[in-house]
Amino acid sequence: MSKTFNVKRVIGRGFAFILLITILLIGVVVAMAFSDFGQQPQGEYTSRIKSSPEWHDEHFKNIHPMWTNAKDALLGSILHSNPDAQPAEFSLPAPSAPFSSPPATGLRITWMGHSSLVVEIDGVNVLIDPVWSDRVSPINWIGPKRWYGPTLALEDLPPIDVVLISHDHYDHLDHNTIVKMKNWKAHFVVPLGIGAHLRYWGIPEDRITELDWWQSTKIKQLDIVSTPSRHASGRLSPDSDKTLWSGFALHGDQNRVYYSGDTGFFPEFKEIGEKLGPFDVTMIEVGQYDADWPDWHLGPEQAVQAHRLVKGNMLLPVHWGLFKLAQHGWTEPVERVLAAASCYDINVLTPKPGQSFEPRQHPTLKPWWPQTPWRTAEQKPIVATLNGNKAERISPPNCADVD
Repeated sequence: MSKTFNVKRVIGRGFAFILLITILLIGVVVAMAFSDFGQQPQGEYTSRIKSSPEWHDEHFKNIHPMWTNAKDALLGSILHSNPDAQPAEFSLPAPSAPFSSPPATGLRITWMGHSSLVVEIDGVNVLIDPVWSDRVSPINWIGPKRWYGPTLALEDLPPIDVVLISHDHYDHLDHNTIVKMKNWKAHFVVPLGIGAHLRYWGIPEDRITELDWWQSTKIKQLDIVSTPSRHASGRLSPDSDKTLWSGFALHGDQNRVYYSGDTGFFPEFKEIGEKLGPFDVTMIEVGQYDADWPDWHLGPEQAVQAHRLVKGNMLLPVHWGLFKLAQHGWTEPVERVLAAASCYDINVLTPKPGQSFEPRQHPTLKPWWPQTPWRTAEQKPIVATLNGNKAERISPPNCADVD
């Protein structure tokens, strides 16, 4: 009886020890991630948020609700992992002195992979959704990892006047990158609520401007307008959609560009084009999509339609080529964009990550990605719903519909 008691006591102590270590490890992980979570808007800042037309029932809402087949999406990611969703190995050469002189045409763009961009437009240098960390996650040893290192260091960028943030998901708002900008002179232009994250991370209040949809600000000679999008926000904290998500229109003296941010397809693209277009270049998200969550991201064919609706001239596909956030082939987004754009004779710009180019000089940008398996629009269509109703879809036009 005594031996049995002792064995139970030893087992009990062992279990208690394991439980204690587990709790401590969880505590360490939470502590490591705490700063990355950011901070929700508080105090005086909440009154402006709650007066927004997009604020309903204590959070921001889309004009058109989104539909998600969460069960099949989860099972599909577990049971049907795509071996072609990321490259086996990948490297890119560093560009040589891309910013040594100002752009001759007034507009030069450098795509850094995914949605990070440097836009030099009519004398104003804009940095969009900068992510320089190895992972898009609150923890630096887990989560989607970049396929190649930054082709340019932050200190090698030209002097940045404006930092634009489209929303607060980790692949667009990167804590470690933002912290390195605390002593910059750049002004941050962000959707409503994101200023709370920036202030928490040390960005001075006088360098932050928060915008609701259709609101604008002027930095130097550049007009910046926040545009609607169909998406969501949150940083894996209990409260989601407490900050707004948006795209941006940039109007310079001679050039106009549009950045979609993350968005599903919705009719307001036409309104954006009518109010703010035409655009010399659109930078529209084309990757990280799935048929089980078709309203979260555009997908290639709907990205082309969005480009047409906002009255774009040249299309620069973004939100692909750096992280695996979906199960499609990693080269599939750009291949499908090129196929869809060919129907309308749209000039698609495909620079290497880190390669600077001036769109008005009509550069020849050859494919830099390898030939890997990918599915066509007919094999795996991405079609947005109407108002979150899976039975009602927005049918994207195809080549047969071109007049």
